[in-house]
Amino acid sequence: MKSRRLHTVEFVAIVAMLFAMIAYSIDAMLPALQIIGNELSPDDANRGQLVVTSFVFGMGIGTLFVGALSDAYGRKPVLLIGIVVYVLATWLAWQAESLEALLFARFLQGICVAAPRIVGMAVIRDIYSGHKMARIMSFAMMVFSIVPAMAPMIGSIILDHYDWRTIFVSFAVFATFAATWFGVRQPETLPVEARVPFQISELRRAFAETMRNKMFVLTTLVQALILGMLMSVISSTQQIYDITFDEGARFPLWFAATALIAASASALNAALVGRFGMRALISAALVVELIISLVMAVALVSNVWPLESYLVAYFLWSTSIFFMLGFSLGNLNALAMEPMGHIAGMAASIAGSVSTVISVLIAVPVGLAFNGTPLPLAIGSVLCCAAGCLVMRAVARLERVAVSH
Repeated sequence: MKSRRLHTVEFVAIVAMLFAMIAYSIDAMLPALQIIGNELSPDDANRGQLVVTSFVFGMGIGTLFVGALSDAYGRKPVLLIGIVVYVLATWLAWQAESLEALLFARFLQGICVAAPRIVGMAVIRDIYSGHKMARIMSFAMMVFSIVPAMAPMIGSIILDHYDWRTIFVSFAVFATFAATWFGVRQPETLPVEARVPFQISELRRAFAETMRNKMFVLTTLVQALILGMLMSVISSTQQIYDITFDEGARFPLWFAATALIAASASALNAALVGRFGMRALISAALVVELIISLVMAVALVSNVWPLESYLVAYFLWSTSIFFMLGFSLGNLNALAMEPMGHIAGMAASIAGSVSTVISVLIAVPVGLAFNGTPLPLAIGSVLCCAAGCLVMRAVARLERVAVSH
């Protein structure tokens, strides 16, 4: 049985909306992190960063199970139930009176937002494969990238008129709209006869199968390193603009400019991926980012100019990290999922869970190392890029072996 396909434009828009729930849930909070830290953790306001990483950590945990559930019960029921619980967690966050209660609610939000994240990828894999799958993912990421550009502005506008808790009301509205659109318009993509019963033993078997696939393991590791860079920057960037450069009032504008410039990377990737291949684009992006980050780190260590003069340099460097995502994450997901079509949901869950949890383990110490300068971020980026380049060399060797056989 084949389900009716939506027009490609509407399909991309719906998937982008699902992915955008994640970006909006993170980026709209950025202008409020310092306020939350001052209010709920006055002795260590830097802990306000954990509002971001607790959410991402929850998403990593939830991601491990969502794919298996969607393989067993279908894409739509799992997605819609996940969003309902997300809205309930949003209400808990709105009511939180301590940082610990807020972090718990954010962790629960993260668990639930794994549903749109993984179901979105699994639905794409159900319908498309190969370079077309990579192109659809790239287009979805291009549309989705508008949300990081707008989210901090929306959060800032809310803060101008209300308090930080009202941002959570906007999360509930966004999630309800996305769930309604998907529920009404997108047909179920996983027929009953193709479903796999949800069993812990099946999850263990799928995990063992994915871990035996070298391509899956290597590309998932590169995803983790790149996400670690991204989450490190997101956690600290508001503080850097505010405390380091005294640009807190204009932070949403700087962040919007970063997101809009970076959005073009997905469109460029979609145009180039068929000609050069996914691996070549990923490797090139990592090498370029390694060079840029190394220059930034050396400049900060050598203290060539006064720190405040690095504003434009920081903007360009942080933008380059976001730009790199357009050439890497969609391609890496496609490479990881290509051999896993028969267990697409569980494979997407495992890749997303492992890469996200590792990225948080990278981002938390880098973010909390903030010392009033971008140097900890630059050093972290150099290390992640260097490791990513080494892993991509192993991916290239693996592809050559596969071709020779």
